[in-house]
Amino acid sequence: MSAMPDTDAPVGDEIVVEAEALAQHYEIGRGPFSAPAILKAVDGANFTLSAGKTLAVVGESGCGKSTLARMVTMIERPTAGRLVIGGIDVGSASGADLRSLRRQVQIVFQDPYGSLNPRQKVGTILEEPLVINEPSLASDERRGLAIAMMERVGLRPEHYDRYPHMFSGGQRQRIAIARALMLRPRILVLDEPVSALDLSVQAQVLNLLIDLQEEFGLAYMFISHGLSVVRHIADEVMVMYLGRPVEQGVSEEIFASPRHPYSRALLSATPVADPTHAKTRIRLEGELPSPINPPGGCAFHPRCPIAFDPCPRDRPVLERKGPVEVACFAVEADGTVHARETARA
Repeated sequence: MSAMPDTDAPVGDEIVVEAEALAQHYEIGRGPFSAPAILKAVDGANFTLSAGKTLAVVGESGCGKSTLARMVTMIERPTAGRLVIGGIDVGSASGADLRSLRRQVQIVFQDPYGSLNPRQKVGTILEEPLVINEPSLASDERRGLAIAMMERVGLRPEHYDRYPHMFSGGQRQRIAIARALMLRPRILVLDEPVSALDLSVQAQVLNLLIDLQEEFGLAYMFISHGLSVVRHIADEVMVMYLGRPVEQGVSEEIFASPRHPYSRALLSATPVADPTHAKTRIRLEGELPSPINPPGGCAFHPRCPIAFDPCPRDRPVLERKGPVEVACFAVEADGTVHARETARA
C-alpha cells in the first residue's frame, strides 16, 4: 500500500469539484410567535476545481467562505444548487457514496493546536484515519505509513511518540497536513492554514503545500483573507461578499487589475514590502450588512464608493467582462471600470 497519494493522477485537466448555483441557507429562530428568519450564508456560487490547481476563496468575515468549505467537505449538504465531487452529485449521493467521497476530500484547519487531540501522541493522531477506514492494516503497517508521511512533511521519526504541545505552531500544522494526507485524498480544503503562524513559518508551510500539490496532483480550495498569501499559491480567485461571488477569475488578472470595487478595496489593504509601490488605501464606510436582512439590489451598494442609480434597485449577476467574471453595473463588457457621474462622491 502506498504511503501517499497516487502520483499518476491527471493534473490540471480533470475537474474534481464542480459547483452550480450552490447555496446554504439556515433558519434562525426569532421567538415563539414569529416565523424563523432565513440566513443566506452562501447564495449562488459557481466554480470548478481541477486536479493540481488551487482555487482561493477570499473575503472578510461573514462572506460565506467557511460555509462553502463545510459544503465541499460534506460536513453539510447544500440547501440548493448542485455540488459534484469525483463525478458524484453530493445532494443525491447514497451513504456509501458519501463515505467514499469523504476519503477523497480532507480539511486542514486554521488553528493547528485546536485541531489536534492534546491527549494523543502524533503517531496515534496520524494512524487514526487508517484505523477507522482501513481496519485490515496491521499495526506495524500503520506505523510505517505514519512515519513515511511524517518524513514527507518535514518531521522526524522520533516525533512519532511526542504530544502536540511539544511542537511549535509550524510543526503542528505539518502534523495536521500529514493527517489530512493519510487517506491519500485528491482534494484538500485549506481553511486559513497559515494565518495563525509567524511570517517566516508561513512561507515554509506554503512551500510545503506547493511541493505536495505538484508531486501528487492535489486540488486545493484555499480559504483566506490574506491576499498576499493567496497571490503566492492560487491559480484562480473567487472574491465573495455576503454569500455571493462578486469577482472570479485567473489569479494574475485579479491581482493585476481588480474590477469590482470590493476587490479593489481588499487589494488596497494588502501590505506591500516596497514603499515605492505602496497603494492608496480604499477605506470602505460602514459594516458588513446582516445576511439575515441584506440590502436590496447590489448587496455592496451601501458601502460602494462608485454606486449609482441601478445599484440600490437591481442585483447584478456574475458574468464575463473582459478576462474575468464580475457582478457590477460599473464594469463594462470589456472589463473597463467606469466611475459614473451619478456615483457617490
